[in-house]
Amino acid sequence: MTVLEDRIAMAESDNTITLDEMFERLEKMPVPEGYKVEVVEGTVFMSPQRDTHWEIILDFIEQLRTKYPRKRVKSDVRIDYPGHLNGFAADVTVIAEDAGRTEGGHWRCEDVEFVAEVISKGTAANDYGPKKAAYAKAGVPVLVIADPYRGECVVHTHPRDGKYAVEVKADFGEELDLTGTVVGLVIKTGEFPRD
Repeated sequence: MTVLEDRIAMAESDNTITLDEMFERLEKMPVPEGYKVEVVEGTVFMSPQRDTHWEIILDFIEQLRTKYPRKRVKSDVRIDYPGHLNGFAADVTVIAEDAGRTEGGHWRCEDVEFVAEVISKGTAANDYGPKKAAYAKAGVPVLVIADPYRGECVVHTHPRDGKYAVEVKADFGEELDLTGTVVGLVIKTGEFPRD
């Protein structure tokens, strides 16, 4: 099939397509270098990695690595979440020490302990909306949304009934005290760049 034929086949789908089928088709398409691909509620999103975006992701990873071994810290790795066709590639994910994989070889959302999403203008609504809801529904204990446009982080904890019960905002430059959570660290945001 050509890329055009593959896109037409996806568009003409009778809504019985699975996430695996969507990702198989996406792998055949020419995704521009430096772009991340996710499926949120059955819609494909491609977002570019910018310097600001990457610097914040790397800062999270470097700080998390002071506690977690490399094999537990992931970036841009597909994990399927509850809801209609949700295959996310979170900017930063920490999985449990005894994490298992699905039959398809993917990490299980039930084993995710921490997620950090860094906002991109084109996909910000996903991070603040359906992705946050899916993370809460999956029981992800800690979600941090870092927004370089607002210069703030929003920490979401205590998922209950598909929502986060606690939300704390911190400006870039302030510390994110996650010592009372499964993460058990203080994340410094003083070097997070703004856009």
